[in-house]
Amino acid sequence: MKNLFYITLLFISSLSCMPKNKVDTSSFYPDKTMQVRYHTEWTANHYKERIAVFKATPLAHKDIVFLGNSITEKGGDWGAKFGLPNIKNRGISGDVTDGFLLRLGEIAYYKPSKVFIMIGVNDLFNLHYQKQIPSAEYVANNILKIVDQMHEVSPTTEIYVESILPDHQDFMAPLINKVNTIVMEHDGKKFTYINLNPLFQDKKGLMNNKLSTDGTHLNEDGYAIWVDAIKEIVKN
Repeated sequence: MKNLFYITLLFISSLSCMPKNKVDTSSFYPDKTMQVRYHTEWTANHYKERIAVFKATPLAHKDIVFLGNSITEKGGDWGAKFGLPNIKNRGISGDVTDGFLLRLGEIAYYKPSKVFIMIGVNDLFNLHYQKQIPSAEYVANNILKIVDQMHEVSPTTEIYVESILPDHQDFMAPLINKVNTIVMEHDGKKFTYINLNPLFQDKKGLMNNKLSTDGTHLNEDGYAIWVDAIKEIVKN
């Protein structure tokens, strides 16, 4: 009986020394063969490149994550902007809300402390030029769907939805305002809405060229305004 006790102890000890099973993180991301509706050929390729980067530099639990399209991606090192090492950039240039919906797996697993979402401008460009995306309402509802799914898989994560920024092309203004208005009406229901749009407007309600490189994307002055507007939320 005594020998059996010692054998059992040795067995338990040996189990504790065995390597733990590693989680297959590749399942958190869209497969290379996945086709995203409304992606251009360039975006489809860049999307795969960025997903590969995300796999190579995974999130950590309780990170702060900036999610979006090129306006987020071109922000570069968001951690350096706020002086916080645990901020990760999950922007993908050219991405649309349908592409965004397919990459929530790592949010579900890592459960970041906060996420900041800015998405939708590429959807609206598609709506105007390619006329594939059905409507501004479709875009707004997709943003709300993103919030719903994110809240379901990570209920402890604080979700912040930032307004779509203005653009220099006047046909974009009513589309942007429509999406922002619909999303803002749901403020407080699973997410906090941050209305950045007015901070970037010129007198006509379009993108202030002094804050932009091309009328759509931000320059360093533009990013500085963004950072200043949300720094208390990010750090508290």
